[in-house]
Amino acid sequence: MSLLVVGLSHRTAPVALLERVTVTGDALAKLLHDVWQDEHVSEALVVSTCNRVEVYADVDRFHGGVTALTDLLSARSGMPQEQLARHLYVHYEDRAVEHLFAVACGLDSMVVGEGQILGQIRTALRLAQDEGTAGTALNELAQHALRVGKRAHADTDIDRAGASLVGEGLTLAERVMGPITGKRALVVGAGSMSALSAATLSRAGVTDIVIANRTHERAVRLAETVGGRAAELADVPAELAEADLVVSCIGAGTRAITAEMVATAMNGRTGLFLLDLALPHDVDPGVRAIPGVTLVDLESMQQAGLGSDTADGGRAEAIAAVRRIVAEEVTAYLEAERAAKVTPTVIALRTKAAGVVESEIGRLMSRLPELDGRMRDEVTQTVRRVVDKLLHEPTVRVKRLAASPAGDHYAEALRELFDLDPKAPDAVSRMEMDQ
Repeated sequence: MSLLVVGLSHRTAPVALLERVTVTGDALAKLLHDVWQDEHVSEALVVSTCNRVEVYADVDRFHGGVTALTDLLSARSGMPQEQLARHLYVHYEDRAVEHLFAVACGLDSMVVGEGQILGQIRTALRLAQDEGTAGTALNELAQHALRVGKRAHADTDIDRAGASLVGEGLTLAERVMGPITGKRALVVGAGSMSALSAATLSRAGVTDIVIANRTHERAVRLAETVGGRAAELADVPAELAEADLVVSCIGAGTRAITAEMVATAMNGRTGLFLLDLALPHDVDPGVRAIPGVTLVDLESMQQAGLGSDTADGGRAEAIAAVRRIVAEEVTAYLEAERAAKVTPTVIALRTKAAGVVESEIGRLMSRLPELDGRMRDEVTQTVRRVVDKLLHEPTVRVKRLAASPAGDHYAEALRELFDLDPKAPDAVSRMEMDQ
């Protein structure tokens, strides 16, 4: 089996298309199972965020896997496969590993270096685990990617090189309305992006924060973390009339904020800044026609080129440092994977050798019944030590050689020379595997 990723992101597709493909909730679980149930797929994981939808799969055939995943994304978007293909990227085996590690580090984010992607990958992995679609291969890959992302943030200045989407959005807000310290803010939603938004607003000096959410208990819990207050989703029209700044992050597929709501809220007012970080969009784009209203959404941020990795100075240094980490970790991961593939062959060799030893010892003991227990043990241990020493160097070398790109050939040669079936042994030999 081999790793395949098929996806689209803010780098390859307009926000309008991403909005059609983005999946959440039950639809995400369904897509995950649809991928997993394909005849070419043994494991599946889907990363779906506000600026990317990526399907990771362990597949037995490259072309069959690509066709299957593309068909599923085409059905999700309602766009013919030949049209959608122009916006898709495909990575396979080594390149797929490199891509996920880069994504985990924030190198492929709209705002380079943002850390929220780590939580999104962790959520994707947890869903795949809960749904039973992630096996050993994707579990190990995703866990390693999370460690790489953490290392990038701990060992470099990538955190300072790129703020979160929320931070970039609030920077735009200050350009429009001046310092946001002391302003009134309304956060619509209580998920992870909303929590990040509320925390960012609080750190920026916004002390009057309202959290509006469909589930009131979640709104209360989030509001308590920033010293704000909770409101029902039905209260949004009234809260709009009191807010200077609104951040909406629901992405449920329906307009949480309509043009009519905003028009009513703007009666007698001069300014309102709306930051829509949801996909599908929460805010009716028609609000832009209302005097005094500024709407910034993912599409306008994309067009503004926020988070570009072409900046100079500290950002360029941090990005270069993270890329070195990604390259180093990809090499280490691939070497470990190749070495692990030879393990069944080594187990098969040692199991076969152990069987030969036991058979010959049994035959010897039947011919020498006069040997006492101590002598029997001494002879048995001596024969085992001889076999261990003979096998030690070949097994150590084949493990080392297996880490190279052509490592499979060494394991194959070992199987041929000793007539081994690496899938046969179920029990671990008494002999240590690391000798």
